Amino acid sequence: MIELPPHFGYRMTMLTEPTTQFYAICWLLAIVISITLHELAHGWAAVRMGDDTPLHAGRLTGNPIVHMGPFSLIAMLFIGIAWGQMPIDPSRLRGRHAEALVAAAGPAANLILAIAALSLLGILGRFGVLVDDNQVAENATIFLWVMGSANLLLMLFNLLPIPPLDGSHILATYNRPYRDFFADPSKQGFALLAFIFAWMIFSPIVVPPVLTAATAYLDLLAG
Repeated sequence: MIELPPHFGYRMTMLTEPTTQFYAICWLLAIVISITLHELAHGWAAVRMGDDTPLHAGRLTGNPIVHMGPFSLIAMLFIGIAWGQMPIDPSRLRGRHAEALVAAAGPAANLILAIAALSLLGILGRFGVLVDDNQVAENATIFLWVMGSANLLLMLFNLLPIPPLDGSHILATYNRPYRDFFADPSKQGFALLAFIFAWMIFSPIVVPPVLTAATAYLDLLAG
């Protein structure tokens, strides 16, 4: 069995410990990489569906500053919250399902990253690559675990049907009353409250079972 880090995320009071410092660095790297690829997936999907706005806006790049912006990066460093953005013109998308597919592309990218990271961690554990008691093995375990777990959580959070998350765009594509409700400017306050409520309950309700499922998947691969 692979020995995993004892917690997801980090506490500022523990940053004097070398392991926790590395854990924090892995968390920051995982978020930056994941959000960047998440937004790129939106952009690539939009171009494939007929909207070249991301291309003309210069957003099909791997530069995280372009996708996240300085304020998002600063917020991530100090309060642990980050976000990204991809300019898309829904009116230029082709096909009835186009907007939903573009919205789903971001979470799909997170799912692929999660499966790749956790599968690699499980396979390396199965063949004994990470069982040796050395710093390289420990660091590789932490990074792959954080990358896999972070992407699972990002995928699930973004699929919540609450504006401005991707799940709201997917649901709005197939549910006209829902689309009209949140398109009403007078409902923006309700959308903000719903988002804040979802953010508050997501961690205690969703995180524990997701991490348990990820651990079970690793144990299955590691044999």
